[in-house]
Amino acid sequence: MRTILDDIVENRREEVIRQRKLVSLADLKAKTDFSTPRFSMAQRLIATGSSGIIAEFKRMSPSKGIINDRVEPQVVTKGYAEAGAAGVSVLTDSRYFGGSTADFNAARSAIPGTPMIRKDFMVDEYQIHEARFMQADVILLIAAVLDKSEISQYTSVAHELGLEVLLELHDESELEKIDPRVDMIGINNRNLKDFKVDMEQSLRLFDQLPAAAIKISESGLSDPKTVDFLRNHGFQGFLMGENFMKMENPAAACAEFISSLKI
Repeated sequence: MRTILDDIVENRREEVIRQRKLVSLADLKAKTDFSTPRFSMAQRLIATGSSGIIAEFKRMSPSKGIINDRVEPQVVTKGYAEAGAAGVSVLTDSRYFGGSTADFNAARSAIPGTPMIRKDFMVDEYQIHEARFMQADVILLIAAVLDKSEISQYTSVAHELGLEVLLELHDESELEKIDPRVDMIGINNRNLKDFKVDMEQSLRLFDQLPAAAIKISESGLSDPKTVDFLRNHGFQGFLMGENFMKMENPAAACAEFISSLKI
């Protein structure tokens, strides 16, 4: 049965083909400023006193539709950083999540010293070079849409460009795809095939992850007590988007949430 994930991946592949015709990989590399330093999200997550919160700017999703299309990325992400977020994630998929490279660029300008994830469905090495061109610090690799060799290849390319890698898992079948070189491993509590959330997913997979891995719980987080519980269980990062973005003032919601954590 065809899923939403299949549609998203097919669309991204088509978009990359079109983008390559507009800007070649050689031209993209030539335009990239490699002199600017990148910032380690992995180190921010494990730093003493870190909130561990990776706050996301997301206008919409396939499961929820429009979440918040009334706020600007530079305002929200600056507020996230000031609230104490360890890092920020910005969606760049347009058709299904309402994101764009323009959103990412606006956020990057607003928070030049905060680690940022280019949140997208990476299906081509070209997108990794795009991420470096946009001055991202981290790329997301989703195990559900990549095979083990692709994860290994993309991790190598990312590291060569000075980017960190967050590898996202959804179930036990993806554990064998883990490349030991990835910088962080995320467990997404949302099933990408039907977009339903199961908060027990993080706990089920935790003990099967490499002991030394920096571990992140993603999706469905809405209660500071849940984050405190997961932190006590060993998680160091918590990727949150919808819980903040559904509010009129996402940054204020983030600040209130972080102030309620037992750090």
